[in-house]
Amino acid sequence: MSLNRQVKDFTKTWEKIKPTIEATLRLDRSVDRATWQDCLYEIHDLCCATPKSLATELYRETKRLLKTHVQQSYEEIISKEINESENALLKYQRYWEKFCEGADCVNMLYGFLNKHGNHVLIDEKYRMKKSETGELPEIGELVTDKWMEVMIPPLIDKVILKMTGKEVPWSSTPELDNKSFLNSFEQPFLVKMGDYYKQEASILMQEFNCSQYMEKVVARLKDEEVQFQKYLTMSTYVKVYQLAKQKMGTDHKELLLEDCENIIRQGKTEDIANMYTLLKGDNHALTVMVQKLQVHIYDEGLRATSNLSQVNMSTQFVESLLEVHGKFVELIDAVLNGEVQFLSALEKGLTSAVNHREPKSHCIAPELLARHCDKVLRSAQGKTGDELHDQLNSLITVFKCIDDKDVFLTFYSRMLLRRLIDGLSWSSESEEAMIEKLKQTCGYEFTSNLRRMFTDVGVSADLNGKFDDFVKTRETMVDLGVRFHVYVLQAGAWPHTHVTSTFTFPRELEKSLQMFQLFYDQQFTGRKLTWMAHLCTGEVKLNYVSKPCVAIVSTYHMGILLAFNNSDTLAYRELLDCTGMNEEKLRSTVKSLLDAKILDHNSEREEIESTFSLNMHFSSKRTKFRIASMSAQKNTAREVEQVRCTVDEDRKHYLQAAIVRIMKARKVLRFNDLIQEVIGQSKARFNPSIGMIKKCMEVLIDQEYIARSQSLADEYSYMA
Repeated sequence: MSLNRQVKDFTKTWEKIKPTIEATLRLDRSVDRATWQDCLYEIHDLCCATPKSLATELYRETKRLLKTHVQQSYEEIISKEINESENALLKYQRYWEKFCEGADCVNMLYGFLNKHGNHVLIDEKYRMKKSETGELPEIGELVTDKWMEVMIPPLIDKVILKMTGKEVPWSSTPELDNKSFLNSFEQPFLVKMGDYYKQEASILMQEFNCSQYMEKVVARLKDEEVQFQKYLTMSTYVKVYQLAKQKMGTDHKELLLEDCENIIRQGKTEDIANMYTLLKGDNHALTVMVQKLQVHIYDEGLRATSNLSQVNMSTQFVESLLEVHGKFVELIDAVLNGEVQFLSALEKGLTSAVNHREPKSHCIAPELLARHCDKVLRSAQGKTGDELHDQLNSLITVFKCIDDKDVFLTFYSRMLLRRLIDGLSWSSESEEAMIEKLKQTCGYEFTSNLRRMFTDVGVSADLNGKFDDFVKTRETMVDLGVRFHVYVLQAGAWPHTHVTSTFTFPRELEKSLQMFQLFYDQQFTGRKLTWMAHLCTGEVKLNYVSKPCVAIVSTYHMGILLAFNNSDTLAYRELLDCTGMNEEKLRSTVKSLLDAKILDHNSEREEIESTFSLNMHFSSKRTKFRIASMSAQKNTAREVEQVRCTVDEDRKHYLQAAIVRIMKARKVLRFNDLIQEVIGQSKARFNPSIGMIKKCMEVLIDQEYIARSQSLADEYSYMA
């Protein structure tokens, strides 16, 4: 080969190199190195010919050759058994693989033309711009273009589309991995598949009921999915699969949703799973499923918590709700893929059931949950740390469903008081763990008083240690005569700190009380102690019986029993005078001692004229036992009403504080906006009614914290 430009006869040169190019495309015979080199040189010389480059003619004839080659390949693919799509497709796959390999080799042959020939390819008739620069496709791209132009359109019409439906098993389809091929194939293929799935869905609808139809369709989708993933690229697979779901699923959602409620109520998990699979992706259809599931959960919650026996009602209530919750959590996780909207339906449905109340009545859920918590925290013996943790989490699950969380808190704090003061908690760790979980749910403010109660217990322990040292280090050591332990409680943190009855402490305790008062006054200045007799407990040893035993009693019980140290028989009036209790409290306290059979009395007389005496024949199987007061033995409607009154007052103060806090920050606010902000701040504790908020606003207006705007009727302003 000479580097100088030569005069070339294109026709002769082309006839010389054409067989090599054809052989390279077909890969049907080997091309020796010398022939390959000669072909390279001839292509170079044609591009550099003088007086004019022959690159344009070379490009034109190459295109014709490629078109002829692809046309011959197409004829060979469909020449035999044209109606047997399996053979044609397999043949196409083989031809395509061979064509791709040959095209790469041809592109290497035309390397010089690809690199240097574009500036001489000026014949507009043959220009195929690949960009705005006007450059022609390289020969390798031109080869693929001709394949797409000549091969694909007729092949799609005659062969490819026949593989949809049942005419050809999917397993016979070759892998279709060429992007350009899929671009031409995809759209008509999707149309054909859509028509097929629509027709198949219509046939199945006529032959089967809803449950059977969904089963058939889901099974078909699974089969198709395997085939799609095996033979189609990911982008096409997704489109075809979604098309199948649409034509066989969401397009029939009205018919499917007609049976949705019945399927959910009967607990047909397979049908629920199939319906979810078919309707997933359709927001409207899923919303209907969510709503029907929510209604069913509400009904199940009501059914589970109705007709509970009075014995152990709180435990039955909580365990029934947890059973319903666990059942549907398992359903949602296993069948509905743990979808957030279904979990939200579970929460809303269970919340509605928990807070259900009859007209003109209060919801009892907060009280029942508090009582069950009390039982759990008193009897954690035998449980491992993980078991107790799981049980506390279950309690929080029910707690989150309660609207009147402040009612629960009131009951819970009263029961916590007894557990702390009477030492009834199984462990302080379990108590603190429960309070921490409540704080995580409702915030620090919600549990601040509970935390202060624990702090007071710890401080009181240190204070009692100092008191013991104080007694021992007196100049004249004082013998108190009793073991004495004091809890010093902050009045604002503890419930039940109001005095329920007057009481005169027994003289056996007077010395201890006086000494502690003296000690406390020396420790703190300006603080006043108020003795809460109704919260106190003590141990009284019964020495008069044949087998001495110890009774754990309230201070009121203690005052009555110690009065019998001086006399075996006392009249009602005498007990009234020595204890200083009001008649109602004395009557209930004596009644509990009579029920415990520690006291006897003449039941034929009126109570006010009765006389009481120690039961000398009293016996107990235990050496230490507890005598509960009447109020602890029986949950009266009056006690519940007291809690409700306390909660109502607390709510008024909370709402007033919230309104002032909001108005101080916002200065001026419209009525509806103020209502929404107050509800938003209060919902963690309770759901206030608009009427209650209005009343609180009226109180604040009277107290001149806020004022109505003079310009707008529904606008309020903050008064500094």
